[in-house]
Amino acid sequence: MSELTKVVLDAMGGDHSPGEMVLGAVNAVKEKKDLFVYIVGPEEKIKLELAKYEYPKEQIEIVHAQDEITCHDTPVNAIRSKKESSMVVGLHMVKEGKADGIVSAGNSGALLVGGQVLVGKMKGIERAPLAPIVPTVNGVSLLIDCGANVDAKPSNLVQFAQMGSIYMEHVVGIKNPRVGIVNIGAEEEKGNALVKETFPMLKACDNINFIGSVEARDFPYGAADVVVTEAFVGNVMLKLTEGLASGLIKKVKEGMTATPVATIGAALVKKQIKNTLKAFDATEYGGAPLLGLNGLVVKIHGNATNKEVKNALFQVGTFKKQKINEKIKQYLLGE
Repeated sequence: MSELTKVVLDAMGGDHSPGEMVLGAVNAVKEKKDLFVYIVGPEEKIKLELAKYEYPKEQIEIVHAQDEITCHDTPVNAIRSKKESSMVVGLHMVKEGKADGIVSAGNSGALLVGGQVLVGKMKGIERAPLAPIVPTVNGVSLLIDCGANVDAKPSNLVQFAQMGSIYMEHVVGIKNPRVGIVNIGAEEEKGNALVKETFPMLKACDNINFIGSVEARDFPYGAADVVVTEAFVGNVMLKLTEGLASGLIKKVKEGMTATPVATIGAALVKKQIKNTLKAFDATEYGGAPLLGLNGLVVKIHGNATNKEVKNALFQVGTFKKQKINEKIKQYLLGE
């Protein structure tokens, strides 16, 4: 039997907490016998949700946490003052080695602060970037960083590229992943001061497959497997991509039912369209890991449903099985 993966699930903080969180955990343990989930949050609320389902009870345990960090809380103050919150209790469990990782839909800023302060960065890692998998026309790309470090330095971006390459090769399975830096043109001399200083450093790296600049319009086509940028630009790119994709899908669905003839045509291609839309569903790939920490911290959307929760729990298992932290230490830090 495979080694057991133990994951903390922050039951609170999301728009649909704790209901969708609990259902995601239930569905996950039904599919994976080697997965154990600690659901952290108010015990009575979680018990009420779990009572709705049949599931292998030996694979789920409730850890009581009476408090909750909301979207209105200031990140640093929340981590310091709400020590009995589901997020802080869960992060401490990862820090103490009781769990391999934590999945949370809660306050992004608090999770980023808590991850770096409580779980802690690996020795030698300057910054821990947030790195979601983004579906593209030609597969998927890793966007790194998309929200953790808005004031990144060139050396930070170099480490992001290296960690992103390791993640894409060993978790996603892309051999020798192509690395690109977000820029306003393809020419090497273009870009702001950060990009101009980082470009030659990436070019000189012998442990990544650097291909040069990636323009935003080429990102949805999978121009690179690892797309490197600082968090301000990355967050704008991510949210624009998600919003545009959602808007286009909405308009396509409206068009498919606009007339009786369109409805008939839509019925004929329903299966093909469903498969295509599934390929562009980011929730199929789990959440965004915060790389470079001593344990795995995965951020899922605030409005995450049970499918995203389930896939994020699986993601922690893959991370553990592929020994990503060990590989980062070995390839990046020489340990």
